[in-house]
Amino acid sequence: MRCPRCASTDDRVIDSRASKDGTAIRRRRECTNCGHRFTTSETIVREDLVVIKRDGRREDFDRAKILGGLRRACEKRPIDAEQLNLIVEESIDRLEEQYDLEVPSRAIGEELMHRLRRIDPIAYIRFASVYKEFRDIAEFANEIADLEKEK
Repeated sequence: MRCPRCASTDDRVIDSRASKDGTAIRRRRECTNCGHRFTTSETIVREDLVVIKRDGRREDFDRAKILGGLRRACEKRPIDAEQLNLIVEESIDRLEEQYDLEVPSRAIGEELMHRLRRIDPIAYIRFASVYKEFRDIAEFANEIADLEKEK
């Protein structure tokens, strides 16, 4: 790891901690050259996953893209970043079990909607309106009515 202050590659790990959801490791490091302390994060890289889009195109899996969509749906809602990361990790794990290396975008959207529906109905409706491409207010009303029936 290169020191952000002096660019030396000689450092030592002072502290290591797993994140609450267990998907990342946070390491506190100290440069042995200049003494600067900095933090790094280590996560699993899922570089082999490919997403099959609705139109048949294939593109590399992008965790940040999924997290961005969830953040927009959960904006100004009582859902913290840790909870969103957990939703993404659990969803990816489940999809990998079902689909191996090629995952349809439809399955990703359905999995995320399923998890959001249980956590926050407003965030679910926001996400579903984009994912299901609602065209009019009637589609919103039908989705809200379905949520009401579940309660």
